Amino acid sequence: MTQKGGPVSRREFVIGAGAVGAAGLAGCTRQNTSGSSGDSGSSGGSSGSSGSSDGPSGGQLSGAIDIAGSSTVFPLATAFSELFKEEHPGVEFSLQSTGSGGGFQNFFCVGETDFNNASRPISPEEEQLCTDNDVEPVELQVATDALTVVVNNENDWAESLTVDQLREIWSAEDPPTTWADIDSDWPDEELELFGPTDASGTYDYFIEAVIGEEGPGHRQDYSPTEQDRTIIRGVEGSQYAMGYLGFAYYSQNADSVTAVAIDGGDGPVEPSLETAKSGAYTPLSRPLFTYPATSSLAEEQVAEFARFWMENTTNQEVVADEVGYVPLDDSQQQAQIDTLESAIEEAQSG
Repeated sequence: MTQKGGPVSRREFVIGAGAVGAAGLAGCTRQNTSGSSGDSGSSGGSSGSSGSSDGPSGGQLSGAIDIAGSSTVFPLATAFSELFKEEHPGVEFSLQSTGSGGGFQNFFCVGETDFNNASRPISPEEEQLCTDNDVEPVELQVATDALTVVVNNENDWAESLTVDQLREIWSAEDPPTTWADIDSDWPDEELELFGPTDASGTYDYFIEAVIGEEGPGHRQDYSPTEQDRTIIRGVEGSQYAMGYLGFAYYSQNADSVTAVAIDGGDGPVEPSLETAKSGAYTPLSRPLFTYPATSSLAEEQVAEFARFWMENTTNQEVVADEVGYVPLDDSQQQAQIDTLESAIEEAQSG
């Protein structure tokens, strides 16, 4: 059954994401005892709650939960960690926004974190790294995103772009330097580009969906960052700028930048929760994931938080209204719960 939490301010935890990410797990080792050092994950509070205050054994839950990975999934993990902590104050969260690949490579697959958030599926190379370190990831979908291309509010010439134009702009093969290089009717002014780093799942997904995995690769003469607010600020600050990032960060800054409609072959479609859910926003709608480690699910606080998160993947109030992603439907949710429960049974049967 979906459990409803009270409203969580998206602006509070999205704006706070960079500060938490910078102060998170970097340089720290995992701690699995109550009162561990580590950030709570968000500067913003939440008024609602879900779930029981006691664990399955009847005692209060305590201990640490360490989460790294995708900046796109970060606001969602932050929202639910805050709600969970209201009911389980003895559980301490450490959250870090490292990018999907950075989290897998540097934290999760080497046994430093309990969860890795990801805006694309784990790669075979990352799976092998996990295997080499006796880490067994469990793939759980948590929402659907509409990856969003943004331009400056004074840009009145690129209200929509075709996928071919996006590919031309961001491809490493003979990339354009001015807007006029893309369309001669557009300003002969230098492109200023902002986007995620190559440790980001958003970067990987953009290559897969737009440039092509067998293509020339992503251009490197742009301003890369793992802080989505930096992308927003960069685009906001220049009439001739463009960037791309997850929909939740755009939706919290819709007055500051303009979302570009994308023509995937059937005419321009603007990014929204509705077009992502219907599949009309193609090819930039995508699933979002979290990956708990099977071994971590042996710890009650980790297993209970994973259950809490999956039970709330259909929560319209938090996932859509507060964060800005498409919730799962009932059948998708049940599949994730079934996968999780099998993993918990495996972890706790030893």
